[in-house]
Amino acid sequence: MKTITSIDRSGLLRLIEAENAQIVDVLPKAEYDEAHLPGARHLPLKGLTAATAATGLSSSRPVVVYCHDGL
Repeated sequence: MKTITSIDRSGLLRLIEAENAQIVDVLPKAEYDEAHLPGARHLPLKGLTAATAATGLSSSRPVVVYCHDGL
């Protein structure tokens, strides 16, 4: 099992640049369509399961999940 932590903007940038982090936005589709981080994958929280979360995500790269409340 991986560690879950909170990060700030500089931590996010480091993960993206140094470790090719995968960015996941869990907002509803309308909010995702309105604004999201470049390259973010959309996995709405209400439909998130272990199966949907694993689809298309690499287990060898960090995953950063965010919503409007923060990272």
